[in-house]
Order: sequence, then structure tokens, then C-alpha cells
Amino acid sequence: MILVTHAHDDHLGDTVEIAKRTGAKVLVTSEIADYLSAKGVEVEEGHIGGTFEFPFGIVKIFPAVHGSSTKEGTLGIACSFIIKIDGSVLYHAGDTALFGDMRLISEEFDIDVAMLPIGGRYTMGVDDAVRAEKFLMARTVIPMHYNTWEGIVADPRDFCRKVKETVGKGCAVLGPGETLEV
Repeated sequence: MILVTHAHDDHLGDTVEIAKRTGAKVLVTSEIADYLSAKGVEVEEGHIGGTFEFPFGIVKIFPAVHGSSTKEGTLGIACSFIIKIDGSVLYHAGDTALFGDMRLISEEFDIDVAMLPIGGRYTMGVDDAVRAEKFLMARTVIPMHYNTWEGIVADPRDFCRKVKETVGKGCAVLGPGETLEV
């Protein structure tokens, strides 16, 4: 299963090729599902608020405050995901700004790991991501969406330091290919 938060190139990217090569289904919001279906990809479509039960676990779609478009035009809205597998809960915020309804996510789910963007410019920056972690109260937070190009330079270690000082929760900076066990 491939989960896609929105249609920008750095997220939708090579989804079509990977899905066709692996036979993986793509879970995505309805408008992007239509786009991918037209390209021959098997999709599982839903929208904000939708909950799905799969053999591997449960996925629920939540909002993200961000755009969603391809070079062809706008495709729906951005989203985030709660993924529950074997009792562990992961929140993937997607590309998003800080928004107050993140508190509602933590009211419904006891989050083990939250993946939060920290790059600034196109998403929340370090300080807003620390505030998001205050709302979410995940046991561990992983910074993402930073340092991939000049406009989104951020210090993940500074973020982790601020999370530990402000929220008192764990933080893990992962490099490409690294994993985290919860």
C-alpha cells in the first residue's frame, strides 16, 4: 500500500511507476485517485475523515493545510494519515502548516510516533512543529521535509532539542534508509 498525502511532484513523484511495478494499491483522496486511475493505477480512494481497515491495520485520513496540484492543475486537497499497525500509532502529517485541530487527532489516538515537517517556507517551521507536538503529544517525533533544497533549510537537532525542552518527549532524526522501532 502506498499512501499519498497530496499531488505535488515531491510527493506524488514516481507513484505511478512504483505502483505498477510492485502491484501496490495507492490510498489517496478522491481527486488524486481519479488522476491515478486514469494512468492505470489501482487505487483505494477516500477523503478527510475516512477510515479504512486493511489486513495490515487501520488508516484514517485527516486534514493537512497545504496545496495539492500537478503541472496539469489542482487535484483536490492535501491530507495527513493516522496509521495503526499492531497497536502502534503513527501520524504522518504530510506537508502542513500548524493548525489547532491537530489537538483533535490526539484526542482520538494515543500517538506513538508523529512525523512532522520542519522546513518552513512551504510547511510549518521548527517552532510551529514544536507547537504541533504539544498538541499531538506523540511519544516520539521525527522531523521531515527539510534540507532537500535551499528554501527549506532547518536544523533537525535544534528541533529535537526544543521538543525535549518544551514538551519532554522523544525525538529521532533519521537518515535515508534508517529505521525506528517503537
